[in-house]
Amino acid sequence: MSLVLDSSATLAWIYDNEQGDIPQRIFEQVAGLGAWVPSLWRLEVANGLRMGLRRGRIDVPDRNAALADLAILRIAVDPETDRYAWTTTLQLAERFELTPYDAAYVELAHRRALPLASLDGPLCSAARTLGVAVIGD
Repeated sequence: MSLVLDSSATLAWIYDNEQGDIPQRIFEQVAGLGAWVPSLWRLEVANGLRMGLRRGRIDVPDRNAALADLAILRIAVDPETDRYAWTTTLQLAERFELTPYDAAYVELAHRRALPLASLDGPLCSAARTLGVAVIGD
C-alpha cells in the first residue's frame, strides 16, 4: 500500500469539475499500488456521494458506477482505527483543531509512516507538522 487516502481526494475523482492533475496522480498511484483508509472512509465517501446526489452533482447510475470502480481498487481498511479513536486520534483533533474524523486520516498516515493523499488544507497542514508527506492540497 502506497499512501493513506482521504475522502476529499476520493470524491475529487468522481466529480467532473474537481478533476485535475493532483486527483489524477493520486488515482493512478492508488490504482497501481493500493491505499490504506481508516474504517470511516466508506461512510464518508457514501455521505459525499449522497450529498452530491441531493445537490444534482451526480445521478444514481453514475454514483453506482463510481462505487463499483472504487470497489475494484486495492483499498485496505485499517483494522486499528477504532483502537486509537479515544487516544491518539482525539489528541490530534484537539492539537490541530480538526474533527476526529479528519484526525483519523492523519493518525493513520503518521502511524503507518505513509504519505497522506488529501485535498483538505487543514488536514494536510496537520500532517506536514507531524512530518507526514502530503500528496494534494
